[in-house]
Amino acid sequence: MPDLNDSITCLNPQRICVIKPSAFGDVVQTIPLLPVLCDRFPEARISWVVKSGLQDLLTGHPLLEEVIPFERILSVRHSLQLARELRSRRFDLVLDLQGLLRTGAMSFATRAPLRIGMETAREGAHWFCHETVPQTGSMLPVHQRLSKVAEYLGCEQPGTHAEIDITSADREWADKLTGEFGTPAIAIHAGARWVTKRWPVEKFAAVAGRAMREFQRPAVLLGSHDEQTHSAQLRELLRQLYPAGQVIDLTGKTTIKQLAAILPKMATLLTNDTGPMHLAAALGVPVVGVFTCTSPVRSGPPGDQHELVSTNVGCAASYKKRCPHYGEFHQACFDELSSARVAAAMYRLLDRQTRTSDAA
Repeated sequence: MPDLNDSITCLNPQRICVIKPSAFGDVVQTIPLLPVLCDRFPEARISWVVKSGLQDLLTGHPLLEEVIPFERILSVRHSLQLARELRSRRFDLVLDLQGLLRTGAMSFATRAPLRIGMETAREGAHWFCHETVPQTGSMLPVHQRLSKVAEYLGCEQPGTHAEIDITSADREWADKLTGEFGTPAIAIHAGARWVTKRWPVEKFAAVAGRAMREFQRPAVLLGSHDEQTHSAQLRELLRQLYPAGQVIDLTGKTTIKQLAAILPKMATLLTNDTGPMHLAAALGVPVVGVFTCTSPVRSGPPGDQHELVSTNVGCAASYKKRCPHYGEFHQACFDELSSARVAAAMYRLLDRQTRTSDAA
């Protein structure tokens, strides 16, 4: 690691811009960078450029001066308006933590005297940066890349907790919803944007239904509006497998802040590799993560409190959004990753919680 760059040492920035528009999980994992930036540059005011659909992850954060929502609209008018807005802030230091052409253009639009990016930059984004943080390639997990950024800036190492500003109304809503539970519920997010991440709903039902019965836990189904049909199928399967079980379906019915309010009340989150997985982990909720086309090492949350289970097929962790195989090998990872293996992980996690609760 090179010595701390003289330009950073002497700059003492008054205005810092973090450019990290997406995705859900990456934004969550970047939030812990804020307190160490504030400790390193206590006089600085920090702004964050984020996709408008994710701004509620950041709105109200006590360490942010402002959130600048980014609309992904391909129009010259919108681009020029955003560029003028960024230029008007007179940022001293810009961190492009996304590394795409559009975020490189945003960084350049600020005209900041120091613009820093990471080695993951592509589409020519690195040309808009003055410096690139070493050892921040794509093979490194997000939280480790951010640790390298913090080290490069002379900051302390960031933690893993993400502070989300949850309103009192959202806390009351979560309290009321879970108030009738005799024990913390198992949250389930069986969807995913990538087809290759969507472990079969029947297997989710087999794992969750057995755990609900054995540990006497209710279940809470989570997901986006587009995943309501998926969750309806899961809800029906759970009722068939465990008719006495309590199932609450919140799919498509929660805001981001409501999701952040309800997750800490859960015993665990059973999930594919998704943004809510990282939100749960960042809020201190242990997860049972299912990994088919992605790697739990690169994409999973840090910490030994989680149970991360991955497929063993040859193309595992290929990060393909569509299965590259056809015929009998099409989505072979779904078949290879058995519900028994994931159920064993769920049992280990819930058993640890039971023993800890009994010891207390």
